[in-house]
Amino acid sequence: MTIKNITAKITAPKSSNDFDEQAATKLRNVSKEDSTSFFAMLDSNDQGLSVTNIAEKRKHYGLNEIQHEKAPAWYIQLFQAFVNPFIAVLIVLAIVSFITDVLMADAADKSYKTVIVVGVMISLSSLLRFWQEYTSNRAAEELKSMVKTTATVLRKDAGKKEIDIKDLVPGDIVYLSAGDMIPADCRVMQSKDLFVSQAMLTGESLPLEKSEMAIADAHDKSPLELDNICFMGTNVVSGAAAVIVVTTGNLTYFGSIGKAITGKRAETSFDKGVNKVSWLLIRFMLVMVPLVFLVNGLSKGNWFEALLFAISVAVGLTPEMLPMIVTANLAKGAKNMSKRKVIVKRLNAIQNIGAMDILCTDKTGTLTMDKIVLERHLNVFGDEDDEVMKWAYLNSFHQTGLKNLLDVAVLEHAEIHSCVNAEEHFVKIDEIPFDFQRRRMSVILEEKNGKHLLICKGAVEEMLELCTHAFDPGEDKQLHIENDKIVPMDAAMRKKILDTSRKLNEEGLRVLLIAIKEDEKRPLTYAVADESNMVLTGFIGFLDPAKPSAKPAIEGLHKLGVEIKVLTGDNEIVTRKICKDVGIPVQHILLGKDIEHLTDEELTAKLDETSILAKLSPIQKSRIVKLLQAQGHTVGFMGDGINDAAALRDADVGISVDTAVDIAKESADIILLEKDLMVLRKGVIYGRRTFGNIIKYIKMTASSNYGNMFSMLGASAFLPFLPMLPIQLLVQNLLYDISQVSIPWDSMDEDFIEKPQKWDARGISKFMLYIGPISSIFDYATFFIMFYFFKANSPAHQSLFQSGWFIEGLLSQTLIVHMIRTRKIPFIQSWATAPVVALTSAIMLIGIALPFSPLAPALKLTALPLSYFPWLVGILLSYCLLTQLIKNWFINKFQQWL
Repeated sequence: MTIKNITAKITAPKSSNDFDEQAATKLRNVSKEDSTSFFAMLDSNDQGLSVTNIAEKRKHYGLNEIQHEKAPAWYIQLFQAFVNPFIAVLIVLAIVSFITDVLMADAADKSYKTVIVVGVMISLSSLLRFWQEYTSNRAAEELKSMVKTTATVLRKDAGKKEIDIKDLVPGDIVYLSAGDMIPADCRVMQSKDLFVSQAMLTGESLPLEKSEMAIADAHDKSPLELDNICFMGTNVVSGAAAVIVVTTGNLTYFGSIGKAITGKRAETSFDKGVNKVSWLLIRFMLVMVPLVFLVNGLSKGNWFEALLFAISVAVGLTPEMLPMIVTANLAKGAKNMSKRKVIVKRLNAIQNIGAMDILCTDKTGTLTMDKIVLERHLNVFGDEDDEVMKWAYLNSFHQTGLKNLLDVAVLEHAEIHSCVNAEEHFVKIDEIPFDFQRRRMSVILEEKNGKHLLICKGAVEEMLELCTHAFDPGEDKQLHIENDKIVPMDAAMRKKILDTSRKLNEEGLRVLLIAIKEDEKRPLTYAVADESNMVLTGFIGFLDPAKPSAKPAIEGLHKLGVEIKVLTGDNEIVTRKICKDVGIPVQHILLGKDIEHLTDEELTAKLDETSILAKLSPIQKSRIVKLLQAQGHTVGFMGDGINDAAALRDADVGISVDTAVDIAKESADIILLEKDLMVLRKGVIYGRRTFGNIIKYIKMTASSNYGNMFSMLGASAFLPFLPMLPIQLLVQNLLYDISQVSIPWDSMDEDFIEKPQKWDARGISKFMLYIGPISSIFDYATFFIMFYFFKANSPAHQSLFQSGWFIEGLLSQTLIVHMIRTRKIPFIQSWATAPVVALTSAIMLIGIALPFSPLAPALKLTALPLSYFPWLVGILLSYCLLTQLIKNWFINKFQQWL
C-alpha cells in the first residue's frame, strides 16, 4: 500500500480543536481498529519496518521534530534594540544637525556637539537594552535540557535497537517502559500495567491507565480521551508496552501546539502603552517645532538661525532619554528579580507584570505540591482509622515491580513499617497483579500462625461488588482479624460506602477501597477468582495537596489588586477543592465542553464571575486569555506544560518555571527557578516600582518640555534676540537628562504599588496641559526681571538674559523631579532615595556654577550679579508652592497623579 493510498484511507471530515484535522482523524481511526487493521492503515507489520519503507516515509513525513521558536541571532537582537520611535526621531535630528552644523557650515563654524550628544544617547539606550535581553535569552537557552532522547524501536533488518527519536517514522514499533518519554503519538499494541502521566498536556496530576483495547466510539471522543493512544512528550510512570507510531513531528498533538505558537507575537500591554505615549509626544513635537521655527524666522528675519534653534528645540522636546530610562529601569528590575531566582527573558514583561490585574494559572505544581499524598484513611463508617492505613501499607510494601504514585504515597508513612512488623510477621507468598479490566491488585501474605492473608486494593465500584462483609472497627488498633467484629455487607452499608466515596471525590480525592480475605494454608494457586467474598476494611484517599505558601501568596496578590483565575486541564472537582483550600473564591465553574458551545460574547459575559475553568484544551486557554485582554485587562499566564504554550505566548506576561517543557520555556517571558506564587508577588511589586519610575520620567519630561515651549514661543515673539542659544539649550537639556539617570534607583509610595498600573496616554496629555504651564509662569517672571530689573533687553546684553534663564530653567526643571515623583509633600512627607537627591543637587550646583566657570565663554554664558540669586530663590520657592497647590487640586479632581 502506498503513502498516498494510506492518507486517502485515513482521511475523514471529523476535526479537533487543537490537532491537525488529518492527524486527529488518523488517531481516531487507528484507535477503533484492532492490530490486523491498523497495521494495514500504517503500512507496517509486527516485524517492524524495512529500510526501504523507512526511507519512503521519511521523505514524505520528514524528521520527527517539532517546529519551535528560538531566540533570534545576536545581530538581529542588536538591530531590534534600535527599533523605537524616539530613537528614529533622534537619528533624524542627528542627520539634520550633521547637515546644518557640519556639511553646510563654514569651516570655522563646523560643530559636532549636537551630533555627538545625540549619538551618545542613542548608543547608550539601545546597547543597554540589547545586552540585557541578549544575556537573558542566553540564560534561558542554558536552562533547556541538552540530553539527547532515544527510543527502543523494532526494525525488520536490525531487530530491536536504540535510535534518536527524531529518526522515527509512522508505522515504527516502539517499546516503552517506566521512565520513558513517549516519542510520538502512538497506538498501544500490547501493554502490562501501563500508566502514563499526561500532566504536561492536560494538567491532570494523576497518571492515566492505557491499554490495547479497541475503542468502538473513538469518533465521538476527543483524541485526548482515547485510552489506547499515547501522546508525544508524555511519560510512562509504570508498566511496559509495545506501541506503534501513528503521527510524528508537527502532526502530533505536541507538534500542532508548537506550530500554532511560532511567528510574530501579539502586542502586549507594554508595547501598546509605550507606543501611544511615544506618538503623543511626537505629535506634540511635530506641532510645536514648526511653530517655533516660524515665529523666530518671521520675528528676527534670520531663517538659518531660526532653523538651528528649531532643531535644538526639537532635541529639547524629544524625551531622548525615554528609551534609556525605560531600559535602565527594566534592566534594574530584571537584576533585582534575578536575585529572587527569576530569569527575565523579555524586559517589557517587567512592566507588564506590574500592570497585570488578572493572573491565569494552572493548578498542578503552582497551587499544589505536584506530589500525590495519602490524605485520608477511613473505616467503613467514614472515621479516620489507623488500621486501614496498616492494611494499605502491607499491600503497597509487598507488591513487586515499580510502585505507582499512589503506592509511593502510602509507603511514605514509614512509621507504619515498624508498627506492623511488615517483614517479620508477614511473608509475601503470591501476588495477583493489576490489570486494566479489573482495576485492582492483590498480594497474598503468610502470617506467623501459618494462615494466608489476601489484601486487595482497587477502584470503589469494582471492589464493592467483591465484598460480602465489612469490619466493624474495634478499639485495639492491632492488625489481628480476630479482634474486630465482621458484619455482613447489607444494602444500607453499601449506600453508606458509596455516599462516603462520593463525598471524598467531591473533596477532590482519588479514592480506593482496601479489602482482605483470610484462608487456611493452601497451595499457591491464587488467581483472579480468589478476589471474592472479601471483608471490606475501609477507604484510602489521595490528593495532590495545596502548597502551604499558596494561600498567603494569593492573599498578597489579592491585596495588590490581582484577580486569580485557575485554567486547568484537570477536572473541576479536584480544582474546586484546591481553590477552596488556598482562598480563591469559587464563584462559578466553566468546563471546556461548555465553552465549546459559547460565542465570544457569551463567554466574555461569563468570565467576570468565573474563577475556575476546568477540562480546558490549549486553544481554549488561549481563547480565554485573548477575551480577557479584549476587555482591557492586562493578563498574566503561569504554566509549565505543553498545553500551556499557546496561552503563555498570547498573555501580556507569560510565566513559566525551569522544570517546564522546553516549548513552555520558549513561549514564556519570565522563568521562575522556583514554582512559587510568593516569588511572583515580589515580581508584581518590582514591576510596579519599575513602571512608576518610568511614568515619573515621562510626566516630568513631558510637562517640563511643554512648559518650555510656551516660554520659548512667548520669548521668541517679544525678544529682539533668541531667548537661549542652541548650544545653551542642548547643554541645559543634557544636564537635565543626566539628573534623570538616577530615577531607576528611586522608590515608589506604597499607595502606588497597591493597585495595578497601566499606560494612560490621555492621563499624560492631561498632566502636560495642567502641570506644564506652571513653569512658564515663572519663566515669564524671570524674563520680566532680567528684561526690566537687570536691563538685559538688547542684543548686546543677550548673554546676561540667556544666563539668567539658563540657571532658572535648569533649576526649576530639576526641582520638578522632587515635586512630581510623589503625590505627597516632597522633603516633608516623602523623600527621594539618596542617588536621586545627590544627582539632582549636583546638577543644580553645576548649572549655577557654569556661568562663572572657564566653560562660560564657549557656551556664551556670562557671570550673573549676586542680586540675581534672591530673585531666583523667590521664584523657585513660589514655583514649588504653586506646583504643590495645583498638584493637590489635580489629585482631587482626577483621582490620579502618577
